[in-house]
Amino acid sequence: MRVAISAIGNELNSPVDPRFGRCNVFIILNTETMDYEASPNSSIGVAHGAGIGAAQNVAQQNVEAVITGHVGPNAHMALSQAGIEVYTGANGTVLEAVEAFKSGKLSKARSPTVGGHFGQGGRGRGTGQGRRRG
Repeated sequence: MRVAISAIGNELNSPVDPRFGRCNVFIILNTETMDYEASPNSSIGVAHGAGIGAAQNVAQQNVEAVITGHVGPNAHMALSQAGIEVYTGANGTVLEAVEAFKSGKLSKARSPTVGGHFGQGGRGRGTGQGRRRG
C-alpha cells in the first residue's frame, strides 16, 4: 500500500510533522517494500487553504492513505473525496509511525464535523448550571 506521511525531514528517521497542511515534506512510502521518496509540500507557505492544497498534492501521488498527527476538516474532506483514508495520532519518527499504522495502532479519522479539527480535544458545551450536593 502506498501511504503519505507528514514529516519534518526527508528520511525514515525524520520526526513526523503533526501538521498535515503545513508539514515540510510528505514521505511517500510503499508499506510492503518500504521503498520511499520525499515529496516537498508546496502548500506550506500559502496564506489560506494549506490543508486543501496539501490534500491535492498528496492525491497526485496515488496514495491510498495519509498518516499524520492532525488533519483539519477541509483537508479531510478533500482527501476523502479522492478516496484516501486518513490516520491520525502519529508521532515519533516516520518509521515508527508506519509501524504503528501497520500494527493497527493509529486511529482512522472520522468524517469532518462543522467547526472542529481532528485530533484535538472537544469543547465543553455545558452551561455551568450544575449544583454540588454534599
